[in-house]
Amino acid sequence: MSHFTSENEALLQSMLRQLLQSVKEKISGAPSVECAEEILLHLEETDENFHNYEFVKYLRQYIKNTVGPVIEEETEKCTSAQNQGEISGYDTLVQHLTKKTRESKEYREMMHALKNVMMIVVESLINKFEEDQIHDKELDSKAKKERQSGYYTDNCSDSDSSFNQSYAFMSQEQLQLLAERLDPIQPKEVRQEALQTLCLAPASDILSSESWPRLRKHLTISLADPDATFSEKILRFYAKTFSSSPFNMTKEVYTSLARHLELYFLSGEYSLHISAGLDVSNSDVTRLLKKVRLLNEYQKEAPSSWIRHPEKYMEEVVESTLSLLSVKHKRNPSASPDFLSPMHVLALLDIKAVWFKKWTHAYYSRRVVFRLLEKKYKSLINVAVQQCLDYFEFCKAAVAKNSKQNFSYTGPELQYICFVHSLCILGRLLIYKQGQNLFPVQLKNKKDSVSITDVLVLFTQLIYYSPSYSKAASEAHADNYSPESLVMEILQVFCDQTGCAVECLHTDAVVDALLRPIQSLLSGTELYIRCLETTLLDVADILARIAASEDEYIIGSAHVIVQFTKKLLRDDISHLSGSELLPVVKGAFIFVCRQMYRTCEGLQMLIPYGLHESIAEAWRKTSLLSERVPTPVTDAGSTSSVSQESKNSLLWEDTLLDALLNFSATPKGLFLLHSTGAMNDCVNFLFSSLSKKIPVNFGNRIIVTQMATTPMAAVALQSSGFIKALITELWALLECGKDDLRITQPKSTPVDPIDQSCHKSFLFLVNFLTYPAVFELLSKRDIPNKPMYSFREVPTDIIDIIDRIIILNSEAKIHSLFNYEQSHIFGLRLLNVLCCELNTLLLLETQYKVSQVLLTAQEENVTETSEGPGVFIIDGLSVERNHVLVRINLIGGPQERILPLRALDKSSDLYPWPMFSSFPVPKCYLPEIPKKAEFRQDKDLDKLLALLKNPDKPTRWTEICRKHFCKVMKTGPDSISGPSEYDLISLTNKASKRPLETMDADVKKENLSSVQQLGVEMTVRYGKYLNLLKEDAENGLCFVLMNCEEFLKQQQRAVVSPLCCLQEHCVGYDWFASSIFLIMSGDREKTLTFLQQFSRLLVSAFLWLPRLHLSMHLPVTTVEYGIHPVYFCSAHHVEMLLKAELPLVCSAFHLSGFTPSQICLQWITQCFWNYLDWSEICHYIAICILLGPDYQIYMCISVFRHLQQDILKHTEDRDLQVFLKEEALHGFRVSDYLDYMESLEEIYRPMLLKDMRTIRAQNT
Repeated sequence: MSHFTSENEALLQSMLRQLLQSVKEKISGAPSVECAEEILLHLEETDENFHNYEFVKYLRQYIKNTVGPVIEEETEKCTSAQNQGEISGYDTLVQHLTKKTRESKEYREMMHALKNVMMIVVESLINKFEEDQIHDKELDSKAKKERQSGYYTDNCSDSDSSFNQSYAFMSQEQLQLLAERLDPIQPKEVRQEALQTLCLAPASDILSSESWPRLRKHLTISLADPDATFSEKILRFYAKTFSSSPFNMTKEVYTSLARHLELYFLSGEYSLHISAGLDVSNSDVTRLLKKVRLLNEYQKEAPSSWIRHPEKYMEEVVESTLSLLSVKHKRNPSASPDFLSPMHVLALLDIKAVWFKKWTHAYYSRRVVFRLLEKKYKSLINVAVQQCLDYFEFCKAAVAKNSKQNFSYTGPELQYICFVHSLCILGRLLIYKQGQNLFPVQLKNKKDSVSITDVLVLFTQLIYYSPSYSKAASEAHADNYSPESLVMEILQVFCDQTGCAVECLHTDAVVDALLRPIQSLLSGTELYIRCLETTLLDVADILARIAASEDEYIIGSAHVIVQFTKKLLRDDISHLSGSELLPVVKGAFIFVCRQMYRTCEGLQMLIPYGLHESIAEAWRKTSLLSERVPTPVTDAGSTSSVSQESKNSLLWEDTLLDALLNFSATPKGLFLLHSTGAMNDCVNFLFSSLSKKIPVNFGNRIIVTQMATTPMAAVALQSSGFIKALITELWALLECGKDDLRITQPKSTPVDPIDQSCHKSFLFLVNFLTYPAVFELLSKRDIPNKPMYSFREVPTDIIDIIDRIIILNSEAKIHSLFNYEQSHIFGLRLLNVLCCELNTLLLLETQYKVSQVLLTAQEENVTETSEGPGVFIIDGLSVERNHVLVRINLIGGPQERILPLRALDKSSDLYPWPMFSSFPVPKCYLPEIPKKAEFRQDKDLDKLLALLKNPDKPTRWTEICRKHFCKVMKTGPDSISGPSEYDLISLTNKASKRPLETMDADVKKENLSSVQQLGVEMTVRYGKYLNLLKEDAENGLCFVLMNCEEFLKQQQRAVVSPLCCLQEHCVGYDWFASSIFLIMSGDREKTLTFLQQFSRLLVSAFLWLPRLHLSMHLPVTTVEYGIHPVYFCSAHHVEMLLKAELPLVCSAFHLSGFTPSQICLQWITQCFWNYLDWSEICHYIAICILLGPDYQIYMCISVFRHLQQDILKHTEDRDLQVFLKEEALHGFRVSDYLDYMESLEEIYRPMLLKDMRTIRAQNT
């Protein structure tokens, strides 16, 4: 193929000619040869048919045949080199291949042959072109002689089109002559001849010539020529120019056309009026519409290209347009409203103002449009507003008279079309800040100016005042052009535009306008509404969108919406009785309420109305009705009606269950859901939705996470099959599925400890396995420990997961796993997260002896040697086990214990952390506690203690004590520890004088439950490490715990419940009592005295969690749910404040599918043990006791503020919940955030304390 024959040359010549003819239109409009070359060079980017040209196909095949073998050979070489690591990366490979191919002999020969043959082909084409030129000149000379002899006739419609003409340039002299001949003073025949020549000439020559200004002037005047044929030819020339010339040239043509139309509307001969209608069959009207249509087509196309040209060009186009549209006011400012303006004509052709939408889409042009509107053409805005006001007044009159006015193609319809056009312009205008700055506007017939709010209220009123039309401009587009649908489209866009929505749509006036139909229905006043059901659906749509942005205006109007929704649910709206759309309207308003109660702030507003009870009552009624649907009989018609009724009933039931389910998005909402009795049905509905492969959105993940924090909901999730499905899916990813699926491609070997395919399931388990869920699902249950496991035996429960991949204490379990190491690492990582919750750790350790299983595995994982003990084998599993063993056996904050890393070091010492197979844990994991310096009492602390001891409390005693305490915390927080801490919290509670009744002092550890015993061991070990306890402290702590249990048992009520947590007098370990025991340095008498006195304070309900377990101080229903007030009160308010104070953190939690309430409950339950150092735990307890229980909430918010950057980072890494549960709070000091907590107190204390005090009688 390196040599070409004569046949090849002829073929190439033919194909090249075809290519040039195909792109002739593109290059003929080029202003210069350089531009034409640029067009050809970038033809592949601009021509979608590029690869279909025969010339391109021929070249591609030729290149493939010539250098294809070279590329294949080099590719094979590179592949082998890449495997050896010599070449890496796709880009490097491509560069290497390109270089080698271009250096090859075959490539050089191919290029040489191509160059030679193409020179011959091009030379042949040039010679042919010159012959054609000579022939054309002869024809032109002959035609000229014929014209001089008088034989010329106009042959506009002959077959010799411009496509078949040879491409030729016109000289300046010829163009100047054309301009002279097109002068209106010339005879008609001369002008027609000149116009014919002009139409055949390249547009680029004409527009770039010196004669164009004169030509433009003459063409503008000639457009008004009474000869329709002549003016139409000019329009054709304009159309050709628009399609083939760049923007900087076409803007001249556009402004010429706009100027002609402006002169036409200003002339005395224009006499069209709205009242007379518009007959489109009239020739003059047709000509006008053609001109405006051409103008409008250019308006819609221009924005795609004008950004590539100087702004002045675009400004000329914009100004000429706005000048044309404001003709009415130029002609006569007080002109009759019956005048058919250019705006009316433009609206006929572009009813939805697409041109304006395109012009305002980009800031580049939007800025110019708005600037010109503000400075010179504000009258156009006034006209648009007036059009909407006039139409609204017409609608009100029509509705009041019960008129059924139908538009026809007459004057009223012209007004309506212009109204739609104006409505679309205003809707687009108000989206942007610059457009909003054009308001308010002053109208002639209104005393007050019209503001943005007034316009939006007007739009809202149009929803329910505009009449129903039986006939519109087009039956097919009736809905698209109805006022209601247009206004809805505009308002929906507003709701999506957060910036302008806050400033414009979210105002009291607009919300009140939306609520007006609802208020009328509630009050029973007379309604003048177009279509009640449709109006209510539209109003609900907008209200839901506003509520979705969680705006205060909609929450402020919550009472109206909730009351109306409750009346709908009771079928108490007479105007809607018997309506087929009633269930749809109910669902729409329930959705509005749902958008509010899915947030903590919105739920607080709705609680007093008992909406959850109304929805639950409606669900119960519907559920009963669906059970009573008769069995279909054989009759076909009856079967159809019953089936439809059944479907509608089931759909409505699902809607109500979905509404109830979404109460679970917040802690207090989940508490309310418990009171409805619909928990199991809601969870079954959730699982059914997920089983139908409905995408799991963030909302559903949040709901599952919230439910996992309460025992009843966790049991419901287990019973529904949700947990079984989750574990089955996990096992299919880790090991194998139930079925023997054909494997077409082996799985890739995981490179992460938890493979990406299992990561989602891992996070779901982390979210679900809170202590309440773990206790309900695992309490008093033994692991199977079977002697044999089948390879296809799939786990279905949490206990199975623990048995199969966490506690691998037999060869049978190990051999039953296909991917032993991957699955066991997954289990160990899960165990690590679970053990971060200390109560879960105690449960797993006491029931399953987890640490002993891990120690045994470590002991077996050693090298076999004949001399002495073997060396630990360092692998993925041993490293994971070592980390878990240290974590579960050492208690301490970030500076009180050292956790080994779970990764190997790249240095010479791969794993510097010592492994062990028996206790105690090596000392290297316990940093030394600095010896206490000689105790020096702070002067401010002395003053504070003196005030607390003073029996005669001075005026404002509480405020003075608080002031001194805060000063000590800020200036010398370290002084509040040890004896001073004891003095502070003891003196705060010295009011009680009752003697303490205790049990026998000889209490042994064996009298406690196994969980309590292990908790005592861990607490004493931690206290000794901190040098707070003596050797005999264990018995003292047992004495305290036994007496606390007896003391609290006296205040507990008996509850009959299947929940495991309600069958125990004490669930979990008492971490608060243990903390007080450490603060009292192991003095059991002082500890018990303090706890008894402390139990009388409100703060005890939130710091000392066992205090309210089964407590008679709580309503019996609250006790039966097994939910602690810390969850539905403290944690609920943490979520509410987090959204207001740290919106980024709140969003991060939402994206992660995790909840702040879950981690806060974990922190509070164990008094921040393992998360804070001991001194900070003391400060946390002190501020809550001395400053108020609400400081517990401020403390959590401060922690989130401290962690904000880490939270955002781990949200991006998709391991937020793992990070928050595993990591201690490094660098957090209570004293550093005390000022911040005080600022929160100033804002939120009244609301929080009020809610905290009402836990004894929750409104359920």
